[in-house]
Amino acid sequence: MSDPLRVVIGAQPPGRLDKALARDVPEAAALSRTRLARLIAEGAVTHEGAALTDAKGGVEEGWVIEIAVPEPETVETRAEAIALDIRYEDDDLCVVMKPAGLVVHPAPGSPSGTLVNALLHHFGGALSGVGGEKRPGIVHRIDKDTSGLLVVAKSDRAHHGLAAQFEAHTVERAYLALCHGVPDVADPRLRGVRGAGVEPGGVIRVTTGLGRHRTDRQRQAVYFGTGRHAVTRVRVLENFGGALALVECRLETGRTHQIRVHMAHLGHGLVGDPVYGGRRKPSSKVLSQTALEQVSRFPRQALHAATLGFEHPVSGEEMRFEAALPKDMAELLGALQAG
Repeated sequence: MSDPLRVVIGAQPPGRLDKALARDVPEAAALSRTRLARLIAEGAVTHEGAALTDAKGGVEEGWVIEIAVPEPETVETRAEAIALDIRYEDDDLCVVMKPAGLVVHPAPGSPSGTLVNALLHHFGGALSGVGGEKRPGIVHRIDKDTSGLLVVAKSDRAHHGLAAQFEAHTVERAYLALCHGVPDVADPRLRGVRGAGVEPGGVIRVTTGLGRHRTDRQRQAVYFGTGRHAVTRVRVLENFGGALALVECRLETGRTHQIRVHMAHLGHGLVGDPVYGGRRKPSSKVLSQTALEQVSRFPRQALHAATLGFEHPVSGEEMRFEAALPKDMAELLGALQAG
């Protein structure tokens, strides 16, 4: 256990202990309000030797608060020597290109062989201690069978800074996808789709709530008046005879399965999506037999996180990364473009 962190409550303190500490704790300590509330409940926050265990309790200007911050524990997740495609790395963060098929975080069904297992091996001891555990700071995720760019925090300050940007929806996230049909702003049918609107530049804006499906807990579903607020912007990049389209999907929010659910809600489920894509088959009148076969055999949702932009949480530098389509999507796109 290191020496207690000393915090002096400043002028005009907020009415609650947790809020006062969130304001006055040095930024370098990288203690979120959630973490502070947990430390308060654990009796780790004291004033003049007495534990302050009520997060809503009052404080006064000039109080000297001591916080006993425990050393971060090392997680039980094993480090594994799994090859990584690192696009950028410094002392605080790294940007990695995740291939399709790789799970991001260990779970009961996939305790090993994940991106986190690989990052633990790659980072060694340089890990974020956010939440009281030394582990890579996963601030956003990509579905197992979606490929693309992820930013991962290595330090506490980067973890908090990146998390704040994702919460404020200031991170640029653009995906490329192949969908059934063409989500055309001129299509009168789209005007009847609840939550769908049109913005300049031929962009379709989808605004709904998203939450777990009422009967299938493995699926997400669109809701109105409930669920988590979700916004996706869709723009057609290429039209393949009205049968399929290459689209760009930009996330304002980042909910579970958001793009896949919103595209299905528009009536344009993604090619290869086993959950939301439906069983649509393109017409042989507009696509070649080769293209039709590749579409029917495509083994995953045709979705790729192609662009990622954010402000470096420590240096303040504007960072922007692009990742070309992986081989499977590039080959499918090539077959469609060849007719």
